[in-house]
Amino acid sequence: MTTPSPEETAAETHPVTDHELWKITLGELDEKMGVQILEESVERVVATMPVEGNRQSFGLLHGGASLAVGEAVGSWAAVIHASRLGKTAVGVDVSATHHRSAREGQVTITATPIHLGGTITTHEVLITNEAGQRLCTLRITNLLMRRHK
Repeated sequence: MTTPSPEETAAETHPVTDHELWKITLGELDEKMGVQILEESVERVVATMPVEGNRQSFGLLHGGASLAVGEAVGSWAAVIHASRLGKTAVGVDVSATHHRSAREGQVTITATPIHLGGTITTHEVLITNEAGQRLCTLRITNLLMRRHK
């Protein structure tokens, strides 16, 4: 017996409507950090960010930059799912573990669902360097809410 994916479970308990999927638009901070979107879907959101311009005073990728970009990508993934239900999403919890840092190049940020519900979503967000080494692991939980007009 196989375990259903988060997408299959969500589709069974929260039928997809004819709502248009939300498309990512960068915010001011995302633009300042140099974030670029590579892929956006319910199954995964992938973005990149340069290390240059996002370093702390010791020349390493700033941990706050990792959290900011990780929270953004995880929240975008939640909003894409929520938009299928005619809802939006707001972050209620984020935690991160920094495994290593980077001094140069670019990082790739990938959000994948752990749980896609009708009220709560949880995503794992991985930040990796150009060699594919894990720099940071985040978990973000978002609350799904009615869209305000």
